[in-house]
Amino acid sequence: MKAIVPIKRVVDPYAKVKPTADGAGLDSGGAKFEINPFDEIAVEEAVRQKEAGRFTEVVVVSVGKGECEEQLRKALAIGADRAVLLETQEPLDSPAVAKVLSEFVAAEAPHVVLMGKQATDDDNNQAGQMLAAILDWPQATFAAKTDFAADKATVVRETDSGEETLELPYPCLVTTDLRLNEPRYIALPGIIKARSKPLEKRPLASVPAPKSSVVSFAPAPARPPGRKVGSVAELAQAIKDRGVF
Repeated sequence: MKAIVPIKRVVDPYAKVKPTADGAGLDSGGAKFEINPFDEIAVEEAVRQKEAGRFTEVVVVSVGKGECEEQLRKALAIGADRAVLLETQEPLDSPAVAKVLSEFVAAEAPHVVLMGKQATDDDNNQAGQMLAAILDWPQATFAAKTDFAADKATVVRETDSGEETLELPYPCLVTTDLRLNEPRYIALPGIIKARSKPLEKRPLASVPAPKSSVVSFAPAPARPPGRKVGSVAELAQAIKDRGVF
């Protein structure tokens, strides 16, 4: 079975970025960039399934500028077989990304698309669901456990009321959650092997028009100082005064 894993280049989640002076963008100068953590979990899961003999090929794909090559090389070092960069200089929103990926997936004809449930930069949690809708594929989101048998995929997802187990025919799409696995440490041999693995760059002939755009960025409001209360009754009254209940 072939698996495709879309990955996104994001600012290191532990780095702090600030809006530019005019609020038109974010100042990421000097910041480190990484694979979106949820996407890295998806890469790890796909590679584990290949090591277990269930996947025969793992293809990673990214949509964006040439700098994304760094993250694709890291995915190859984790164990992916080949990488494809769909190059564009234009900013894309979730519907546009889903449209571009749908065309790539249709051409590659995989059995499974594994991708992170959301990106840590915009936190939209939309691209996976939109991609499944365009492809008209069954989907399972927020996967905490997976089992890819020969005839079907079984996905356990955590909900507010407990665990839910879904069975999906192939082809299908699965989005990954934090509890699925912990990505491996990339050793030097993996990094060296990644240099010789194929990484193809394909300029996008046409870019879908975004359906939304960012108007402005603003820093989060300062957190108000705390206050001490003398009793539970005073605490309850303070909460009530804030209109919580």
